[in-house]
Amino acid sequence: MANAALSQKLTPSSTLAKIIGSSTVTRGEAVKKLWDYFKKNDLQDKKNKRNINADAALLPLFGKKQITMFEVGGILAKNLK
Repeated sequence: MANAALSQKLTPSSTLAKIIGSSTVTRGEAVKKLWDYFKKNDLQDKKNKRNINADAALLPLFGKKQITMFEVGGILAKNLK
């Protein structure tokens, strides 16, 4: 049986919606959309692929110029309701 928490539809905050869209998404879909955005815009750090560099759209979401891939979950937790 699938985990109900993972299949729950959540609404992105206005900051997150600017990147992944405003329609409701599951946590997994939000992660995939964020990673698609990172890859499309070539935001993975060249030297350390575990780091994500913020562009102008991501800066308000991250609150700093660079995060590690391990911080993505926490950022989503704060921006999905």
